[in-house]
Amino acid sequence: MLQVYTGDGKGKTTAALGVAFRAAGYQMKTIMFSFLKDDPGYGEARAASMISHFVLRQVGRDAFVNFKNPAAEDLQLCRSGWEEAKSAISQHKADIFILDELNIVLAANMLPIEEVAAFLQQHKNEMEIIVTGRYAPEQIIQIADLVTEMREIKHYFHKGVSSRNGIDH
Repeated sequence: MLQVYTGDGKGKTTAALGVAFRAAGYQMKTIMFSFLKDDPGYGEARAASMISHFVLRQVGRDAFVNFKNPAAEDLQLCRSGWEEAKSAISQHKADIFILDELNIVLAANMLPIEEVAAFLQQHKNEMEIIVTGRYAPEQIIQIADLVTEMREIKHYFHKGVSSRNGIDH
């Protein structure tokens, strides 16, 4: 099935990782492609080697991405990351695929929505595919089997609390 976690609230990647953690208990393999993260300090990057049957591929770069005018390097990294993800999905290299922050990539037109939606539609019944990120495009919502919107009601960032290791990243 195709699951989508979107919205402006905290917890989209965390929810996807929860599915991977639960699946690991059944020896199910997960491959996670992080499209906008390339920081080995993120909690999921630090824990990836500790969780059996879990592989993390950070296919973005650890830098600010201008979504209104993405740099050529960011566009190339998105394209090569997407090609790697498509290959892994097509070859059934895992039971679960997490495409982290793909919604933002699509909303910023860093990859063609029609191409991505057609590919996901074609493969969603072969394994579990989870797409995360704010601004899920309508085409992705329409083909999804599950869509959860995280909605911020209150967040400690607004009180000046910085991002905390192991909790927020």
